[in-house]
Amino acid sequence: MAEVLLFHHTLGVTEGIEEIAGILRDAGNVVHVPDLFEGQTFDSIEDGIGYAEELGFDTLVDRGRSAADGFGPGLVYAGISFGVLPAQMLAQTRAGAKGAVLLEACVPVSEFGEAWPDGVPVQVHGMDADPFFVGEGDLESARELVDSTPDAELFLYPGDQHLFTDPSLPSYDLEAAALVVERVVRFLDGIR
Repeated sequence: MAEVLLFHHTLGVTEGIEEIAGILRDAGNVVHVPDLFEGQTFDSIEDGIGYAEELGFDTLVDRGRSAADGFGPGLVYAGISFGVLPAQMLAQTRAGAKGAVLLEACVPVSEFGEAWPDGVPVQVHGMDADPFFVGEGDLESARELVDSTPDAELFLYPGDQHLFTDPSLPSYDLEAAALVVERVVRFLDGIR
């Protein structure tokens, strides 16, 4: 069993985010879903990004840090798209991190430190033709992360959808998302 802090994407805490958390809970994990948008949800990625820009990405990452402060060490930090920012920051900088799951995004390790921390396993998942994941440099960052540490895995899925893991959205890809969940559950099962 792992204890997971799962950060939402730019649409906010959707029904799909809650469903993903429920699936991970059903697999025996403790999953917390902090709401960095304080109840706001959006119908489009553009609207969510606009809101995030208005608040400031640093403010939202700080909200992620504050959410983690409510828990002891030993967490796995997970994020979907925008949620990868606080998840990756915490995995790289908070003592006692047990792992990270980065879904549909990855930023350069140098954003939060000089190197990925030793002994902190990480999985990165994304679609191989997602214009956000591939076109904005996340895939390149994920490959660099995998090359820099033996504790990193990158999984690519065929398709061009962003937010393909959220079952409440039209971009959801049942087959790819099921494989993501299978791999994440196995990863969490291995956390000590």
